[in-house]
Amino acid sequence: MRRDLMEILVCPVCRGDLELEVFEENEREILTGRLTCRSCGEVYPIEEGIPNMLPPELRERR
Repeated sequence: MRRDLMEILVCPVCRGDLELEVFEENEREILTGRLTCRSCGEVYPIEEGIPNMLPPELRERR
C-alpha cells in the first residue's frame, strides 16, 4: 500500500478517519501494518501490501 492512499481511505463502516500503524515497509510501499478507525475503533490489516478494507463480518476468518 502506498502512503499517499491515506489521503482517500476512510473506514467503510462509519466513514471515519483512519490511523496508520506500519510494521514493515520497503522504499516504495507499506508491506504489513494496520489501519484503525479513529471514530469506531475498527481495525483493518495490511498484508502483503494490500489493505483489507472489508467490513469485519465479510472478512475471511483464519
